[in-house]
Amino acid sequence: MGTDRAGRAFIGSFTTAGGRGVTAVAVDEETGALTPLGSSDHVANPSFLVASPDGAVLYAVGENAHGTAAAFDIRNDLPRPLGEPVPVGGSGPTHLDLAAGHLLTANYDSGSVTALPVLPGGGLGPAASVLVHQGSGPDPDRQREPHAHQVLADPSGRWVVSVDLGTDSVRVCALTEETGALSLRSEAALRPGSGPRHLAFHPSGRHAYVLNELAPTLTVCRWDAAAGVLEPLHEVPVVEDAASGEIYPSEVVVGHDGRFLWAANRGHDSIAVLALDPTGEKAALVTTVDCGGHWPRDLTLDPTGRRLYASNERSGDVTWFDIDATTGVPTRAGSLQAPAASCVVFG
Repeated sequence: MGTDRAGRAFIGSFTTAGGRGVTAVAVDEETGALTPLGSSDHVANPSFLVASPDGAVLYAVGENAHGTAAAFDIRNDLPRPLGEPVPVGGSGPTHLDLAAGHLLTANYDSGSVTALPVLPGGGLGPAASVLVHQGSGPDPDRQREPHAHQVLADPSGRWVVSVDLGTDSVRVCALTEETGALSLRSEAALRPGSGPRHLAFHPSGRHAYVLNELAPTLTVCRWDAAAGVLEPLHEVPVVEDAASGEIYPSEVVVGHDGRFLWAANRGHDSIAVLALDPTGEKAALVTTVDCGGHWPRDLTLDPTGRRLYASNERSGDVTWFDIDATTGVPTRAGSLQAPAASCVVFG
């Protein structure tokens, strides 16, 4: 997440747990420190955010039973709503991304992906299509049905990938810009019971890394953008001792130069540091460091790639870290109180 701009970011949060909604913050470019500018609770539970490439509009999910998405004008310091929240035709949207003139949402509870047209001026139109996932997994509590957890445009811009925790798979779809129709191209099966949650691409565009929530592991995959095929290769741990308690990994980010990868581990309350080989095909756990709070739901690199921000949901803070350029190990540099924080996005 992020852009090549610095100086401003936005924090998403769960309003039903005491969060402020979407909070705009100033970012000190020298220290990484965050200073609140103001908040908007226009949409309930804006748990995930994405900014338009030009930095003019911010989009948020409304993670609720009757899921919505909302657009905000962010050309000034405070986010200004662009119309009312728009229904996504699914339940519990947890993630979103922009692709081919549409805003895409991953709807966890209903196990689907929605495409909403982006209108002139940045607002959102009614849902153009909803692709419902099919399948299940072996975990009787978490995998009785599909649970789309993330939707992401691939680096080539040709495909949309959706990560489904309930079906232990990643779907690759084509998105038709004119109509917003989503059509399935391929589906990559991961290890049964692994519970994939989020995916990040290597800067080369030739590999991808799927972080699993139901097992504290990372699945390294080969990505063929020409064919639209994701090929799982192997799993590696994201904690030193997987038997140390209940661990639920949440977010994965890859360094801009492709040398390191970081993963957040809820329960373990840590940030895992993994080293990547020059090809991007091999990952190895280097160490874990304390996340600075409790229940790190999200990790974000700043636009320079020198700092990492952890959104610690249950302790209600965003903690930032300086990254050692040689080792990739983050060192805590500061923290901001942010009740029920769920993500940070630069814009």
